[in-house]
Order: sequence, then structure tokens, then C-alpha cells
Amino acid sequence: MISAVGTLLAVCRVHQLLPDAGVFGVTAIDKRPVEGAVRVRPFGVRGDVQADRADHGGRDKALYAYAQEAADRWAAELGREVPPGLFGENLRTAGVDVDGAEVGERWSVGADPAAALVVEVTMPRTPCATFARRLGEERWVRRFSRSGVPGAYLRVVRPGVVGAGDPVQVVSRPGHGVAVGRWLAEPAPGDARSLLACADDGGLDLAPELRDQALAVARR
Repeated sequence: MISAVGTLLAVCRVHQLLPDAGVFGVTAIDKRPVEGAVRVRPFGVRGDVQADRADHGGRDKALYAYAQEAADRWAAELGREVPPGLFGENLRTAGVDVDGAEVGERWSVGADPAAALVVEVTMPRTPCATFARRLGEERWVRRFSRSGVPGAYLRVVRPGVVGAGDPVQVVSRPGHGVAVGRWLAEPAPGDARSLLACADDGGLDLAPELRDQALAVARR
């Protein structure tokens, strides 16, 4: 275990499906905090759903984590509150370097290490048109992508029950040095090769979507 790094401020799941101008006609981006403890399974928070299951959800995007520190930055820039769940995240954290997390980094969430939820960082959140419509901010996809604070998608390594106030600990890092925030903002051939080499050596279970991205970037 590396260190005790932060706190889980909120666990969020879909509040209601909202009408949306996209191809599906609805969106499940309206996430809001739930009270008490909630079970997290391989496909995410119990009771949560995704309208677009081709681009959201699944084992490699079971959870979406966003840092309070990044939310505070956006709140100042946008001149509006950014409460837990506004960005569609499932986990709002404090004191966790979410955007500086390495792809493949693992976290333990919960007071009892033997029973804690264990998750693995898989990739940054790539903003979409649905997200832009929700925020209603000019050129939001481009701004969010280049911000360096996209938040991280997580894979569930070990299911568990979590709630607001639980400690979050970094338990391992693969050591390749490629952080999710940097990868989305400035995908570089050197970083792509580091990801692919780590995966080829068995030190990283690279999600297929990110592998495809890395292969394309490495060829530049």
C-alpha cells in the first residue's frame, strides 16, 4: 500500500433519465449523491444505468471518478456550482490526485482493507456532445479535453460497499508514468509507447479502447 491519500465525498447514481437531443433520445448523465452505503459491483454502482452503453459503462468504465479540487477549479471558471454528480461522475473525491493517476493505478476505498472496494484506473473521461449539452457552455468538449482535469474511468477489481466519508488509498502504480489527465490533453508518442510496453510486459491490463488510441498515437 502506497499511502492514505484522500476521502470519498459522495457516491452518485442516476436520479432520472432526461430527454436529450442525441441519437438515444435520453441521457443518464443526471447523477446525484445517494445516502448511506451502496454496493459497487463489476458493472458499477448498484442501481446506476447508462443510456449509451456503447460509449459508457461496461467493465472498463464501470465507475467515473472526479476530484473536488478539479470541480472547484471549474466552479471558479464557470461562475457556478459544480456539485457531486453534475459531470455524471459516480465518485466525488477529495485529496486524491485523480487526474494525475497513472493508467493502471489501483485504489482501495473503505476503512477495512480486507473488505474494501478495489478499483483500477483505466482511462480518462472523453467528453461527448451529451456532456456539452448538459453544461451548456461554449466549446465545452474542447475546453474540457484540454483542461488536464478530465477525471478517470475505473474498473472494479474487487466489489465492495462504500459510502461518503470512506478513505481512499492508492495501493499500487504500474510505474510507466502516464497520467490520465496528460494523456487526454496531450497524447504523445512517447507516452503511447510507454503504455504499450507496460501492457506487453504484463504490468498493465490496457483497455481495448485505450490500446487502440495508443497504437494510433505511437505511429505519429
